[in-house]
Amino acid sequence: MQAAQLMKYDKHFKLVVHDIPKPVPHDHEVLVQVKVAAVNPLEHLIGTGSVKLIQNYPMSLTMGNELAGIVTAVGSQVQQFQVGDAIYSRLPLTKIGAFAEYVAIDENAVALKPKNLDFAHSAAVALTGLTAYQGFTEELAAQPGQSVMIPGGSGSFGQLAIPIAKALGLNVMVSGNARGQANAAAMGISQYFNYKKENYWEALAPVDYVIDTIGKRELAHELSVLKPGGRLLSLRIGPNRRFAQQHQLSALKTLLFSMAGASFDRQAKKAGVQYHFIFVRSDGAQLAKITRIVEQANIPPAIDPTEFTLEQVNEALALVATGHPQGKVLIKF
Repeated sequence: MQAAQLMKYDKHFKLVVHDIPKPVPHDHEVLVQVKVAAVNPLEHLIGTGSVKLIQNYPMSLTMGNELAGIVTAVGSQVQQFQVGDAIYSRLPLTKIGAFAEYVAIDENAVALKPKNLDFAHSAAVALTGLTAYQGFTEELAAQPGQSVMIPGGSGSFGQLAIPIAKALGLNVMVSGNARGQANAAAMGISQYFNYKKENYWEALAPVDYVIDTIGKRELAHELSVLKPGGRLLSLRIGPNRRFAQQHQLSALKTLLFSMAGASFDRQAKKAGVQYHFIFVRSDGAQLAKITRIVEQANIPPAIDPTEFTLEQVNEALALVATGHPQGKVLIKF
C-alpha cells in the first residue's frame, strides 16, 4: 500500500510516498481503509521535531493524525465494530499513520462517523472535536451556566467548540471577522466581537474561562477578561509544569516544561488565574458523544475546496503551514 512517510525530523521536512506492507490488525485493532485524511498544524510540530519531548517517533514514520474510512478487518478481540462500518478517528499519539491507504487502529480510538456527514466532513471533526470536548470537560472542568470566551472563535475550532460548549450548558462569547458572525450567532452564542470594530477586552464582562486559539500575542488580553480563579486554556502557546505533571512526564521533561512555561504561569498568577495547555489524545467514547452533538446540531465543519491526493501531501502540508485555507485541508484516497 502507499503511505506518506517522514524520514527524519527537519525544520524543512518533506514527506516521501513509499510502498509499504498493509498492516495486520492486532487483537484489539480494526483495519481501516482510509477514505479521507485530514491535515493539521500538528503534522508540522511532529515533522520538525517540536513535540519530541512529548512523543519521539522512530523513523521512518507514516504521518497523519485524523481520518475517516471503512473497517475492512477486525482483530480477534474487537467487540465494538464490524467489517463495513464507516468510522472516524483521531489516532493514538503513539501510533499515528493516517496518510496511508490502510491503517490499523485500536478500537478504543474509533467511533462510527456522524450520519449527517460524508467521509470528508467527518475526517475534519475528530481532532478539533476532541480538543474542544477535552478542553471543556477535563482541563477547564466547566459547569452548566458558566461562561467562556474564545478569541478567534469564528474559525474552524469554533465551528465545533461552540456547539459542544452549548451542549454542555455554557454561555459562549466569540471574537472573529465579519464573515463569521452570522454563523456563530446561529449556533447560539451570547456575544460576538468583530475584531476590526471593537476590542473584546474593553467591552466583555469577566468570564470563567478563556480558550486561546491565537497565541502569545493575545495572552495579556485574554488574562484581563478572566474572573479571579478563572482558567485560560491555550491550544497554541505551549506546555508548562502543570501539563508535564498531568501527563506524568519524567523529572527532566517536567523541569524543561516548567522552565518553558514559567513566563505564562507568572502572568497567570499575577492575574489570579490558572494557565493550562492541551495536547489532545484519542478517545473513541468521547468521539461517540461528539458524534451525537454533531448530528443534533447538524453543523458540518468547513473544509478547504482544494482537493489533494496522497502524492500531493507536501502541497497540502504547505497550505496548512503558510497558506490561508478556508477550512480543514484534506487528502482523499
